[in-house]
Amino acid sequence: MNDFQDTIAQLLGVERVTLSHFASGDLSSVMRVDTHDNRHFIAKGGPAPALEAEMLRLIAAAGAPAPKVVAANEKVLIITQVDGHSGFSGAQADLGRALATLHAATGTRFGFGDDYAFGKVAIINNETDSWVAFWRDHRLLNNIGDIPPAIGRRIEKLAGNLAEFLPDNPPAALLHGDLWSGNVMSSSGRVTAFIDPASYYGHCEVDLAMLNLFGSLDDAFYGNYPALEPGYRERQAIYSLWPALVHLRLFGSGYRSMVEGFLSRCGY
Repeated sequence: MNDFQDTIAQLLGVERVTLSHFASGDLSSVMRVDTHDNRHFIAKGGPAPALEAEMLRLIAAAGAPAPKVVAANEKVLIITQVDGHSGFSGAQADLGRALATLHAATGTRFGFGDDYAFGKVAIINNETDSWVAFWRDHRLLNNIGDIPPAIGRRIEKLAGNLAEFLPDNPPAALLHGDLWSGNVMSSSGRVTAFIDPASYYGHCEVDLAMLNLFGSLDDAFYGNYPALEPGYRERQAIYSLWPALVHLRLFGSGYRSMVEGFLSRCGY
C-alpha cells in the first residue's frame, strides 16, 4: 500500500495523500484519494492504467460523459470523482443519447492499437479491415483452448459461418467494450460517466449486447439511439457470447449454461 500511496502522491505533486476504500470490483479495487489541501480523487490499478487513461480520454473527446483523467502511469490511474451511482435505472433516455454520441466517433479499422485484459483473459485487439475476421479470431476462436471441448466445437462451427450473420464492414464505432450497468454512472435521469472501459473500434451493437446481458434496454433508450439494422436480435446472441465466454473463463462452470444458451439462440 505504501508504494501505491507514494506513487499517487508523486503523480499529484504532493508530499502525501490519504487513501480509503471506495469500491471493489471483480478484477481491481478502487481507492478514494484525499490530499492535504482538501482535494479528492479516485485511484485504481488494473491491467494497464495508462491504457485505460487513453481510453477515457477518447470517450471524453467523442463528447460522451467520462471522468477526467488527472494522471496515469503503468501502476495507477487517477481520475476525478463523478456524481451519481452505478446503474442507469431512470436514465435510459439519456443513455441512448450518450451512447449514440460515443458511437458516432469512428476509426478506420476494427480493433485498437493495444491489447488489454480482463484478469487472466487477454483481449486481443489486432487491427483488421474485416469485422467478421476480427470477431471470429479475437472474440470467439481465441477462447477455444480455455473452454470445455464440447463448447469449443460449437464455437468453431459458428465461427465458420459467421459471415452469414455479421456485417463485414459496418462503421468502426468507438466502443466502451465492457458496458454493463455497473460501468454506467447516473444521477437524476442523466448519465454522468462511462467508467472502466475496455475500448476498441467495432460494430456498435457490441455495447448494446453487453447492456442487455444482465438487464434490458427499454423504449426510452431505443428512442434516442439510431435505428438498428434488421437482424439485430440474432446478432445480439453472437455478440453476447464474448462476455459470456469471459465469465466462463474467469468464474467457472456456473456460466456454462449462459454460453450454451447463446449458442442455441444462434442455431449452434
